[in-house]
Amino acid sequence: MLAIGIFALSSFSFNSAPPSKPFVVVLDAGHGGKDTGNTGNGYKEDEISLSIVLKIGAELEKHPDIKVIYTRTKDVFLELHERAAIANKADADLFVSVHCNAHSSQAYGTETFVLGLHKSQANFEIAKKENEVIFLEENYEETYAGFDPNSPASLIGLTLLQEEYLDQSIMLAGLIQNNFTNTLKRKDRSVKQAGFWVLHNTYMPSVLIETGFLTNKQEGKYLNSAKGQTEMAQEIAKAIISYKNNLSLATTKSQNPVIEEKEMDQAIETTDEKIYKDVVFKVQLAASSKRLDTKPSNFKGLKDVSRNKEDGLYKYYYGETSDYNKIQLMKTFAQEKGFTSCYIVAFKKGEKRKLSEVLKSEDK
Repeated sequence: MLAIGIFALSSFSFNSAPPSKPFVVVLDAGHGGKDTGNTGNGYKEDEISLSIVLKIGAELEKHPDIKVIYTRTKDVFLELHERAAIANKADADLFVSVHCNAHSSQAYGTETFVLGLHKSQANFEIAKKENEVIFLEENYEETYAGFDPNSPASLIGLTLLQEEYLDQSIMLAGLIQNNFTNTLKRKDRSVKQAGFWVLHNTYMPSVLIETGFLTNKQEGKYLNSAKGQTEMAQEIAKAIISYKNNLSLATTKSQNPVIEEKEMDQAIETTDEKIYKDVVFKVQLAASSKRLDTKPSNFKGLKDVSRNKEDGLYKYYYGETSDYNKIQLMKTFAQEKGFTSCYIVAFKKGEKRKLSEVLKSEDK
């Protein structure tokens, strides 16, 4: 990890009013590059999702108080963690990911997902399909250490930390589905909850839209057409603008929810333990040549911060536990606090080890 200017944190004022900024929307076209997504009826999900996203952006950019950021604007492969990082770095107000669905039957209709535990096997299968893109990434074992797309339990506990944003996410999802149903007369498959990795790693209201089934002959043809893509994009853009207008009427606290430490403690208490013998996990927050006091005010309010000098730099760590599920929650909490580049490190019998190797060896 590159050294960062952590010394600047000590002068950060936590009580000062946030500077005014435009309403930032991050638009994420699903798949891309070597990951084409589904190819129902010969149509390409990555191309269709990109076309819809660019059209959404064009509509939103007509509003001077809205800033649009795209995770991709051309046919390139992006890792899931990169998509979430773009939104987090931009301190976005919304994250909207656009996809197309597929099924072995002639199923059809639109559905919009918010992060949550899988309410049905069908929801799990959709999330599993989208999450499995991580296997196309070269270093996925390290990047997503401990996350199993094939396990419904992988996101239990982590989802609790997103509850602050859930009401807003559901509001946006509902507006999108209403527009699809009432204006475009698409079949409403409703707002649903499922464990999409790209949603759980974003720290703002987030939705994932399945615009329809490419595997359905009529719906696939519609989504592959310029008319269908334009209409879907317009209704999504209208929903985002309605959401923004509705949010402006809400209280400041509702507009800017903050995850509190007690909520993290609750998430830890309700999550099963995953203990690794002789291993200590920590969250590395930063590295710096400057020696800082580890008091919470220097680390955006985080407690339990420790310091160790390694290779001429001071490494700053948050937490210390043999419970991997607990350290994952602590990492999520640290990221939400602003340490977006933090990551988990492992020590076995006091010696730093590669995280993926520790997890793999202990799981055998």
